[in-house]
Amino acid sequence: MKRILAHISYDGSGFRGYQKQLNARTVQEEVERALAKLHKAEKWQAVSSGRTDTGVHALRQPLHFDSPLHIPEERWPMALNSLLPKDIHVHTCREVDPSFHARYDASGKEYLYRMTTGEEHSVFKRHYEHQLRKTPDQERMQQAADFMLGTHDFSSLSSPRTSVVDKVRTMYAVDVLQDTSSWTLRFVGSGFLYQMVRVMTGTLLEVGFGAREPESIPAIIRQEERAAAGKTAPGHGLYLSQVFYEEEALKAHLASIRKS
Repeated sequence: MKRILAHISYDGSGFRGYQKQLNARTVQEEVERALAKLHKAEKWQAVSSGRTDTGVHALRQPLHFDSPLHIPEERWPMALNSLLPKDIHVHTCREVDPSFHARYDASGKEYLYRMTTGEEHSVFKRHYEHQLRKTPDQERMQQAADFMLGTHDFSSLSSPRTSVVDKVRTMYAVDVLQDTSSWTLRFVGSGFLYQMVRVMTGTLLEVGFGAREPESIPAIIRQEERAAAGKTAPGHGLYLSQVFYEEEALKAHLASIRKS
């Protein structure tokens, strides 16, 4: 039995998130259905690097599965894509050590949150970016983002609807990038709690619109209460960008974005 690591992307607008649910279309359900067909089995398990919520997208989400099939690495994507719907795509597959775990071996993750500002919006992008009529203050948002860096208990900046007990995470980068009316918020951290990026985004936007001061962030974090932070930003602007399994790759990525 071989363990295969796959990287997939998906358009989250047609899914109720990644994890399987009753009476709802999910990414995991579609992936495992394709694997079951390929293996001529009733069901087949895939283990993801994490879960995404309703409407959230992925650019490169890793998952692993075990297989006895003798399929060359380069042919796995074609085999799976032929069985998957058009809103999920397998980019790469490679054999990894049998002890590898897509979730527990991750050393870091990057999320992107995409927004546009202004009166003119594209109806064709409404499922792929958070569209704002007014323009927030980028400098204030970046000042607030800098206070989120480091190791903290992020209870205030995540949803309380979780079974996770340890809510301490490390944020390596929180960048507020603006190109005229197009915005990207970049979050790189050791890991993320449920809705953490969306709550951080909503809180940063409140700072950008003047409802909070940048200097309020440390006090919000110290309270460890969800009610202390801002609103949860919509899921459709969020993208899981990449997951890191090697410390050197994570360090190299952080070095590259600090230069840019």
